[in-house]
Order: sequence, then structure tokens, then C-alpha cells
Amino acid sequence: MKSTRSTQTPQSAQGPRGPKSAKRTRALSTATLAGIVAALTLIGGPSASAADPGKAPGGNFDLSVWQLQEPVGSPGSPTTIPSSRLQGANGFQDAYFYTDTRDGAMTFWAPEKGVTTPNSNYARSELREMNRSGSAANWSLSGSHKLNATLRVVSVTSNVCVGQIHLGTGGSSTKPLVELYYRSSGDIVVGTENSPAGGQTTHTVGHVAVGKTWSYTIAVSGGDTLDVTVNGSTTHYPIPSSFFPYKQYFKAGSYNQSSSSSTTKGARVAFYGLNVAHS
Repeated sequence: MKSTRSTQTPQSAQGPRGPKSAKRTRALSTATLAGIVAALTLIGGPSASAADPGKAPGGNFDLSVWQLQEPVGSPGSPTTIPSSRLQGANGFQDAYFYTDTRDGAMTFWAPEKGVTTPNSNYARSELREMNRSGSAANWSLSGSHKLNATLRVVSVTSNVCVGQIHLGTGGSSTKPLVELYYRSSGDIVVGTENSPAGGQTTHTVGHVAVGKTWSYTIAVSGGDTLDVTVNGSTTHYPIPSSFFPYKQYFKAGSYNQSSSSSTTKGARVAFYGLNVAHS
């Protein structure tokens, strides 16, 4: 999926332009174009352009393939916002999920104290992958599956999960297959699950200062390999055969990894690009 945005190029200063000047201009144009292409983030819609700070997240991102879980609701049953309410320039937003009016980022806030799912002690403001038909995404490991994101962690108390592949149907496990963490130290860490029964092995795959923008891709290839890319650097991890019977789905947002009685401490994560691809 490609995203385009219009740019304005200032006029060159007046003066003679010989062959060398023309060559420099062509080189500059090529470099500028390359820079623009590199800088563009996937906002998730086939015709999406630069994010508009005046729109809800659904006006800048394709949220037709996501539903939102928030850290509010009744104990053990967090509030879920369906895709139909998320879509469009006037779609759903609140204190936990909103557009940053300064730069258009789709922002997720998960405090340390909040409603959690029955199988977790941590609150989250997080998207769960859906099919465009409205049913829950639930894909097999065969084929190619990619979650691409450009983001920055605005603040974090200790540790936050910003992307994951989670187990769907196929067994009784409620574990993730892989989680991508950002720690307050700036370390970016991949956690790969050892088996559906539990146990996670962690691998440090990058380092970015808090507040700085970075990108990741979490992918499955060949039916048996995890490919994790952070800022262009890719590492590969074998998928244990015990996961093969399970279907999968993507998640992305702010899944806080610390808890306390505080509603002001937590993890705030801003996304500038988010895209899912299956083939």
C-alpha cells in the first residue's frame, strides 16, 4: 500500500544556470524525491494522505480492519469499540484513543490502573485485527502476514507492548505468539512465546530514545518463521511446531506492562502509520 502527500518546492534563487547547475538540480530532485518516499508513512487507507490533526483517528487511518479495546468498563470486561464506530473523520475518540491535534498522530493512552481482561493484570488501549466483514480476524500461519507501523512512545513508566501476534482459535491457549515491547530505557525488545502453555524468550532488537519516532514490521513467512524488523534491521525466529494448529491475529497500540493504583502514570503511544497486509 502506498501513501502520497503533496509538497511544495521553493523556487530556486534567480541567476545563471549552466550544465553543472542543471546536474545539481536533477540530483537534488532525485534526492528530495527519495527522501519524501522514505519519509511517508502508511496511514492505512488506499487513498490516505498526510494525517489531518482536525480529524478523528478514523479519518486518517483505515480502521475498517480493527476494533478498539479500552481500559474502562466492568471488571474483567473492558469496553470494546467496534470498527463501525471508529471509522471516518468524525469517528470515535476519547481520552484513551484520540488524534494528537499537534501532528495528527493516532494516540493510545493506557494508565497503570484500569480495567483489564480476565487473563491479564495490565490495562490497555489497543486495536485488535478484524476482517472487513466485521468478523474477528483469524488467519493461519501459512502465507505471508505483515503488520507495519511507524510510531513513537511519548511516555512510559516501565514497559509497554506496542504490537503483537496473538493466538486465535485452534486450542485453549490465550497466549500471544510474539510481543514487541518498548522499555523506559529505550530498548526495543521482542518476546517470542516458547509454547502455547507459556514461557517467553526476549531478544533486544533496537534502541530509540523516548519520544523519538521509529518503525517496525512484525511478519510471518513460510508458515514457520517470525520476521521482526526495527528501523530496517530484521531478525528471524523459528515458530515452534506446537503453535501450528492455531490461527492468529494482529494487535497494536499501548498495552501497558506495569500496574499500580495510579491513573496518571502509564504508557502513551503515538502512531503515524499502521498497515496490515496478507497474501
